[in-house]
Amino acid sequence: MKNAWWREIVELRDDVVGFDSSIVMHPNTWVASGHVAAFHDKLVDCRNCKHRFRADHLASLEKCPDCGMTGTLTEPRDFNLMMKTQVGPLEDTASTTYLRPETAQGIFVNFKNIYQSARKRPPFGIAQIGKSFRNEITPGNFTFRVREFEQAELEYFVPDDGNDMACYETWVAARKKWYSDYGVRADRLRFYELKPEERPHYARAGTDVEYLFPWGWGELESIAHRGTYDLDAHMKLSGKDLTYFDEATKSKYTPILIESSAGMDRTTLTVLIDAYDSETIVDDAGKESKRTVLRFHPKIAPVQVGIFPLARNKAELVERARALELELRPHFRTTYDEGNVGQLYRRQDEIGTPFCIMVDYDSFDDHKVTVRDRDSMRQERVAFDALAGYLRERL
Repeated sequence: MKNAWWREIVELRDDVVGFDSSIVMHPNTWVASGHVAAFHDKLVDCRNCKHRFRADHLASLEKCPDCGMTGTLTEPRDFNLMMKTQVGPLEDTASTTYLRPETAQGIFVNFKNIYQSARKRPPFGIAQIGKSFRNEITPGNFTFRVREFEQAELEYFVPDDGNDMACYETWVAARKKWYSDYGVRADRLRFYELKPEERPHYARAGTDVEYLFPWGWGELESIAHRGTYDLDAHMKLSGKDLTYFDEATKSKYTPILIESSAGMDRTTLTVLIDAYDSETIVDDAGKESKRTVLRFHPKIAPVQVGIFPLARNKAELVERARALELELRPHFRTTYDEGNVGQLYRRQDEIGTPFCIMVDYDSFDDHKVTVRDRDSMRQERVAFDALAGYLRERL
């Protein structure tokens, strides 16, 4: 999923550059960003069972959801979500800093270095994928809410020339297409446009990308028109100039920011849920069996091609199958395995492998292999010399 995001956002565009910032930065970074003062959830404790809860996750602040006692919950209090750490030889308040709760601030403080060295002028973007850390009160729902997660963020800087809202809408449309391209079910996906009272005071527009998980709607990504707030905040606190100097007009200005921030763990969970299928298979003899299959889009399947010999105890079949896997490995994500044919197919179905290739005794005579399609389970004989092209066309 990270490769798919990076390919679309960075490699296939000439107006976006990639970046990798530090996980631990100067603590004033998080003062300027507002995280030290405002990055809080409301925490409540049960005086009876000693369990802790996020106040906004409780149906009522009167009754404990775990022990059932009434009147035992404390008043909500602020709980800062940043992970604290220490830098330097002495552990005191002066050495306190934080693991980054998001990747974006590293882009903002390095903005001038990046646009000068990359020789870019607005409109252009800076993209980053990296680890972020949040001291969640109640992590849960598998990988949906965790304390360490992978974040993919695009910060797109545009001049204040009246086209900023059109740029924002273009990115919303691009992100819609991206989820559709990788097979996320349209009936489980929604793009929720935030109302003015739901947005930060500085945001001109905002859209949350949400998916209907088994436990309800959950956010995958936020797309926001953030104005000049972020660069202005860092310039104000640091005293450093982060404006853009336009050589053509000989003028300086602070670019407007369009942000797309997506959770890669949540997106991966989403495509897993959408890909999962269990079906009843009836063989030629009328016998029924259950088949579990992950119907991943071929581009994001962890294994794209599985290669096997028909029999593991026949040296010539094993040798040819292993050689074929090595031939295809530079071009596709491949795996080699041996065993019972039916079990091999089922194993790859559960992994989500789109195509399986079987080398059998006829392969030495007709110079072909049997290729099995994951979704239809149809099998086709394909010549060795046509195999790479056959797979590439379908993958």
